[in-house]
Amino acid sequence: MTAAGDLVTTLCGRLLLGLAALALGWSGAPAAARTLALDRDVCHAVSEAARPDDGLSTLRFSCRGVPANYQRGSLWLRAPLDGAAAQRGDVALMVHQSRFDRLAVAFSYADGTTRWQRVRAGDYGSQWRAGGQILFEAPDRTVSLTAVTMRFDRLSGHQFVHARIIPKAEASLQSAGMAAAVGAALTLLLVSCIYSLSLAFAVRRQYLAWQAAWAGTMLLWGGLWSQMHLALAPQLAGTVTTQICTFLACLAIALATASAVTAVDRTRASRALRTLALVLGLGVGLAGIPLALIRGDSLGLLADALGLVILADLLAVTAYIGWAWRRGSIEARDFLAAWGLPMAILGFIHIVDVEDGFWGGGSKLAVLVAATWQALWLAAAATRRLAHLRIERDHARSAEAQAQQLARRDPLTGLPNRRGFVESVTPLLDRARADNLPAALLLVDIDRFKSINDIYGHDAGDVVLCGIASRIARWEGPMCTVSRLGGEEFGLLTIGMEGIILARFAESIRRGIAACDHGEVVGDRLVTASVGVAEVRPACDFQQLYRLADAALYDAKRGGRNKVVVQRHRDTPSAESGREVARSN
Repeated sequence: MTAAGDLVTTLCGRLLLGLAALALGWSGAPAAARTLALDRDVCHAVSEAARPDDGLSTLRFSCRGVPANYQRGSLWLRAPLDGAAAQRGDVALMVHQSRFDRLAVAFSYADGTTRWQRVRAGDYGSQWRAGGQILFEAPDRTVSLTAVTMRFDRLSGHQFVHARIIPKAEASLQSAGMAAAVGAALTLLLVSCIYSLSLAFAVRRQYLAWQAAWAGTMLLWGGLWSQMHLALAPQLAGTVTTQICTFLACLAIALATASAVTAVDRTRASRALRTLALVLGLGVGLAGIPLALIRGDSLGLLADALGLVILADLLAVTAYIGWAWRRGSIEARDFLAAWGLPMAILGFIHIVDVEDGFWGGGSKLAVLVAATWQALWLAAAATRRLAHLRIERDHARSAEAQAQQLARRDPLTGLPNRRGFVESVTPLLDRARADNLPAALLLVDIDRFKSINDIYGHDAGDVVLCGIASRIARWEGPMCTVSRLGGEEFGLLTIGMEGIILARFAESIRRGIAACDHGEVVGDRLVTASVGVAEVRPACDFQQLYRLADAALYDAKRGGRNKVVVQRHRDTPSAESGREVARSN
């Protein structure tokens, strides 16, 4: 997962740099562009929808006040043209998409000629452009242009109309740049959506699923607003797309709220703020349904009111995660950083009118860039956080494994203790039973070890035990496992040896222990051991084997110590069972 996160971070970083570079180029309109302000540059007239376009010359335009009562009819907006571009006819009109049934644009010339271009909801033809804009280019004529007139049939609200007069070459350049920038932003959102969704399934985190849903909603909103979908579904042009975008924008706010709130542990933040943020987010999401369907005078007022509710929701979310951050929540810190740019942009576009800026993309392009930033930041933050958790988990597992290993080892000698010995002999005994091999347990007990502790001290006794353990460890192998069972008692379990070979093996152990040099701690004292051996076929469980070996060891001790006693046990009726004693020289 860490490698995938690094790949996503690298890809997103490069694309975001390119997007930022393009955004810097949109910060202002070109000098040759002219934004049409409805209260300054445009005169208006209202007529019934049935009036033909050719009736333009009979209309009486007013250049004062605001138009009214046009929602069920037609709104005519006329802008006079002058300057060198108008004289050359090098004029293009860029109109931002809005809710209307039909839009007709008339280019009027000095010789009295009028040329019309028309689009309607569901059919923008070849005039749609990325960034939610419709392009009308004046026909090439030798006569200068005098005016451009826009006719909107059943327009929802004149305040949503944004249009610019721009040279044709500049219009083509801006359209290409807008398409590249929107494509980069949508690509980033797609990457973030897929990555967040995969993380949500991998780590089972609810907030990542909400984040993926939010990124997917913003991806769909961006694709519809920018009109990129018209290349595949041209019949969705116009009002239907605008209504869907309105609903998706409200839904995205609700999903973003759910993602931020669920990412923070409830115990680290205010319950009241959490409830407030969720209620406001849910309210915005539900408000998108009627807002998407309304087409009337009240649309502008409702949109302004909803904007205030959205700001209140964002402030509540910011306060909630800020509270959690102050109480030590790492997720809250990540969300505060992610929400910083969107909050600043939303505040900015509510204070400053940017609808005609950014090459016509306006506030919607700013929101798309902010959403891209937020999606990338949250995806990268989740990756870093999960990578850190994975490292902590690996350390915890390593410490647990080490603790379990230590729990199976004798801290003094380093040999397996009784617990570790039982676990290691179990597969050997299973193998012996499966292959019908003999098994043997050798119990080694140091003779008169208590007197060594009493005379020379416990430190000397520890040295003796470590020396003997070092000697016994030499016999560890694939067919034999060794341990310190406790005190001065050691154990060896072997499979595949029996009879005289097993007896010689036990005798070599007894001799090897007697040959150990402990002169540094006990002087000339000879340290010997008694060995009890239990040989069985077929192999039995460890507890039964231990009882047999312990009985043989008891016989060795009772017989004078420094001896090997072998106890053989056979389950078959014809087999013999008995005891063999090997004495020291």
